[in-house]
Amino acid sequence: MDTPEIEKSKAHITVEIIEYVANSVVIKTILKKSTGNISVISFDSGEGLTEKTSPFDSFVQIIEGNAEIVISGDSHFLVTGQSIVIPAHAANFVRPNGRFKMIQTIIKSGYN
Repeated sequence: MDTPEIEKSKAHITVEIIEYVANSVVIKTILKKSTGNISVISFDSGEGLTEKTSPFDSFVQIIEGNAEIVISGDSHFLVTGQSIVIPAHAANFVRPNGRFKMIQTIIKSGYN
């Protein structure tokens, strides 16, 4: 049975929460609340996310591999263990450099 969140009150190895799927971007929800959500995302080689904007700040942390995060036209090359905050309303996209995994945390409070 697929659940929308991972099991609570249980230790998890974050990088193992999600697997790679050929030619795909896979998203697994860790927590989903009205004030925000936390997801683990895996990217197969050659896969990425198209440019978007969000009305909310987003915290991205690379947990395996490396990727280019482009925010308002500025490239940021992140490797395992590094993170970045994508500001609300900033155009952004993700371009992987091979397979990689990341955690994305979106905070929805404080905005209209």
